[in-house]
Amino acid sequence: QVQLVESGGGLVQAGESLRLSCAASGLTFRRFAMAWFRQAPGKEREFVAAIDWNSGTPYYGDSVAGRFSISGDSAKRTIDLQMNNLQREDTANYYCAACVGECGGTFRRRGATYDFWGQGASVTVSS
Repeated sequence: QVQLVESGGGLVQAGESLRLSCAASGLTFRRFAMAWFRQAPGKEREFVAAIDWNSGTPYYGDSVAGRFSISGDSAKRTIDLQMNNLQREDTANYYCAACVGECGGTFRRRGATYDFWGQGASVTVSS
């Protein structure tokens, strides 16, 4: 059974930083990908970041590029999300997701691509 567990959420003021971590257990597949998504109250789920394990290339949503940084260890099945210069609009539940099989290209930014999801970590940014 695959489980994803996020940690590191919290309440910060605008301009401050937070780091989220996600650890996957039971993810024994050879081909897989991991990513971060977020969903704010009343809004649709939004792609935040993903990393290509083969090339090390990170991918970011337009609203977080330049402020957020994704890193991870494929062997350990972990990914982190360093969030800098947080703004009120970054307030959301942040979800770690894992995809098995073909997860790259045009599929990477789609929530429907991912097979497993964590329970979410709450991030609240006050001004």
